[in-house]
Amino acid sequence: MIDLKNVIETRDGADYQRDNYDDFLNKIRFSFNIPAIHIAGTNGKGSTATYIASVYQKQGYKVGLYTSPALYEINEMILVNDEQISDSDIEAIIKDKKKEINKFELSTFEIITYVAFTYFKQQQCDICVIECGMGGEVDATNVFTPVLSIITSISLEHTSFLGKSISEIALQKAGIIKEEVPVLLGNIPEEALDVIANECKERKSKILRVSETHQPTLTNEGYEFSYLTHSNIKIQSLAYYSVQDASLAIDAIDILRSVFPVDEDNLIKGLGSVKMSCRYEKLVNDPLTIIDGGHNPEAFENLAKSLQKADYSQQIHVLLACFRDKNLIQMLSVIGAAVDSITLTTFDHPRARKENDYFLYLSDYKFYQDPVEGYRALKEQHPEDIILITGSLAFAAYMSKRLNNE
Repeated sequence: MIDLKNVIETRDGADYQRDNYDDFLNKIRFSFNIPAIHIAGTNGKGSTATYIASVYQKQGYKVGLYTSPALYEINEMILVNDEQISDSDIEAIIKDKKKEINKFELSTFEIITYVAFTYFKQQQCDICVIECGMGGEVDATNVFTPVLSIITSISLEHTSFLGKSISEIALQKAGIIKEEVPVLLGNIPEEALDVIANECKERKSKILRVSETHQPTLTNEGYEFSYLTHSNIKIQSLAYYSVQDASLAIDAIDILRSVFPVDEDNLIKGLGSVKMSCRYEKLVNDPLTIIDGGHNPEAFENLAKSLQKADYSQQIHVLLACFRDKNLIQMLSVIGAAVDSITLTTFDHPRARKENDYFLYLSDYKFYQDPVEGYRALKEQHPEDIILITGSLAFAAYMSKRLNNE
């Protein structure tokens, strides 16, 4: 038996290819024909997917949602109408194809993706929302023709696998574009837009782009805004970047409205019922502690904009841990301009930067081996200020669990 729960977070993805996976799917004659939305992008794809799924669920559709990575358990990645897949269902699907899974040496992400798609077929979902794991063209999720492709954002990320430039990365993400299937874009840089436009022209796919929201207003509960013909939209997120994620979700609903009708009331209810963990989440009130899974320079730019929009009167102190493959220099530069201090730390994860990985920065930033000890030190030193925990979604989940337990 393959113990997914022990290996899902340790998979390093060093073998970034599709040969084994495609051979596996051909061997078992796999196909996925449920109407589905496919979402790629550097940031925002998980939140956008969750908003879309929530709206369709409120309308009464049976909705499959596949997102990654998991915060705590892999079951979170596979949902049908907000219900996680059970351990027994995971085990049964794997057991049924255990011989082939072993023969073709599938990666953990390939296995869990196969599990997700099989489960959605078993559950006879009306529509699915599928988030790419990384990239698009070579991603394990890229095995079906969607009813809509979405690319939320493009920036330099996973350059060892996806390419060294924006245009190379854009080409990878454009791999989810299919013949005559419309493509919805978030705020995409011009260099990437040229690549995507060429791919869409070749495939006769119509391009649609997210519009500007009208006067987003921050309240104690989250943002309120209007978008195109939709008004009085309220989301339970204090993050300014969530406004675009929700706007992309609205666009997706509107584009598919003739096939999957949605009432305006259910659109509003669906968007308003989403609460994303570890995305600019208030974890503690005294002192105010915010936790955010930002993990790359673009995400930190979005995080800095959220801090600016909140217009806090207190100083902000960051506790940061990130993975070794992230652009730490640029991340520190971006967030450093928006906060008053940064403290570095590490956490229990094979990809996390350890103290020796920070050696270039230790003369400028304080380091704590134990992140909870670092958090307590910041609380003691700045009891009236704000503490922001960030740098990795895995770190955000780790700290959320430890602080909630304590």
